[in-house]
Amino acid sequence: MAVLLENRKAKFDYEILETFEAGLVLAGWEVKSLRNKRGSLAGGHIIIRGNEVYAVGIDIPPYQPNNMPTNFEEQRTLKLLLSKKEIKYLTGKLSQKGLTVVPLKVYTKGRKIKIEIGLAKGKKKFDKREKIKERETKRDIARAMKWG
Repeated sequence: MAVLLENRKAKFDYEILETFEAGLVLAGWEVKSLRNKRGSLAGGHIIIRGNEVYAVGIDIPPYQPNNMPTNFEEQRTLKLLLSKKEIKYLTGKLSQKGLTVVPLKVYTKGRKIKIEIGLAKGKKKFDKREKIKERETKRDIARAMKWG
């Protein structure tokens, strides 16, 4: 399993409650671009419309910029492949206040490209500050141990 893209900001901004693995419906140039680890999950989110799941805001730049079709979109809506049971479960969870679904990482599984999505709850500002403070103290301790 080679990780192609990762959304590191998601783990900072959200508390991930559950994760799901979904297939991605991609065009050929998108697959080539992703295999070259080009793209970004930052700012992306997952929506559910009528028993179908879509990823919105995922940026996949062109594989060969000079050789792209005229109707090319860098941030087109991508369809995700999940089972009906998982879609129903996510729909029920999204009806609760404060929950959302965010893309976490894109990776290969065999020859297929998969996306890991997470059911998440947004963190408050003080939670983020606490996490930053904790990280800085760990860094200071490690620095003191190294020089000590």
